[in-house]
Amino acid sequence: MDTLLIKGGLIHDAVNETPYIADILAVGGKITKIQPDINPEEGTSVVDAKGLYIYPGLVDAHSHIGLDGYGIGFEGSDFNEMNDILTPHLRAIDAINPMDVTLNQAALGGVTTVATGPGSSNVLGGTFTAIKLSGLRIDNMILKEKVAMKCAFGENPKRCYKDKNNFSRMSTAAKLREMLFQAMEYRDKLISAGDDLSKKPAFNMKLEALLPVLNREIPLKAHAHRADDIFTAIRIAKEFKVKLTIEHCTEGHLIVDELAKENIPVAVGPSLGHATKYELRNKSFTTPGILAKAGLSVSIITDSPVIPQQYLAMCAGLAVKSGMEPFEALKAITINPAKHIGIEERVGTLEVGKDADIVLADGEIFESLTNVVKTFIDGNPVEPSLTTH
Repeated sequence: MDTLLIKGGLIHDAVNETPYIADILAVGGKITKIQPDINPEEGTSVVDAKGLYIYPGLVDAHSHIGLDGYGIGFEGSDFNEMNDILTPHLRAIDAINPMDVTLNQAALGGVTTVATGPGSSNVLGGTFTAIKLSGLRIDNMILKEKVAMKCAFGENPKRCYKDKNNFSRMSTAAKLREMLFQAMEYRDKLISAGDDLSKKPAFNMKLEALLPVLNREIPLKAHAHRADDIFTAIRIAKEFKVKLTIEHCTEGHLIVDELAKENIPVAVGPSLGHATKYELRNKSFTTPGILAKAGLSVSIITDSPVIPQQYLAMCAGLAVKSGMEPFEALKAITINPAKHIGIEERVGTLEVGKDADIVLADGEIFESLTNVVKTFIDGNPVEPSLTTH
């Protein structure tokens, strides 16, 4: 679909708090006009959106979609490497399965862009990537290949490697520090060697993968639930002068004043479901609202497949039910996660020049009875795959 015109819907653009009725024109996958009464030219595909609610394509800043197969055991589970606690050289794009039904389910539910990558078993897990949820070949779906380097604190590295080499939180922090120190030394040697190949250090793929972190091109994406783990992540990021995002931030509401001082982006969730481990005992849907009121940039996440990706808007609705301002909740599943993963120039709002990722719904996106009528990714309608059910 080269030219798309969506007419007469109520636009919630994630820029203006008050929605408004207008038309949206998209050409070549980009939004070119948002204004009332746009006349279609010949060959334009026109969608009548009168009575419908229009939203930007939803964005999830933290998931493992495509790396953990739907209804599949070990054969389709590729989001954790369990043979090495330090794997910064792993890349999500080498394991994402575009044919996994969950991607199509998510898109039909209004989610158009996700950051997906390794899980939290390892102290360093590898590189997250941002993708659009439409396509057959991952190479054609990538929005930004490197968005963050996954690291993990708390119970997961302890539990997964307690019989190998990681029994305490002290060990987790020490291993991360050691890798960052080694990467700094490796970088300094590369710089000193210049063009003299004889002086260059031996190639080390793990240390190479950490150079974008040390050069502040991508952040450490720190899995941290408990308050003390959040502070450990901040301490190490400051020590090495690297960028940081806090992922999960389960006890963030308990330390909101301290987090407000740091002003680090936070991704909150998955907040739905049973507290399956000790460090989740304080999880609550009040957390995103409390952090947003303190001025933090808050993203709401599903951690898919923990919560199925298509229920991202429902999670935002539960945050609203627990006190979050509706406009802040909308930003938490659109522009804030886009900023969180560094793709806000392309997605996250309905504005001229941005990708034509557009969601049409028959009611407020937060309401559980609302249906997504149609999702467009790059101006193209998302259709159910043969395996979607």
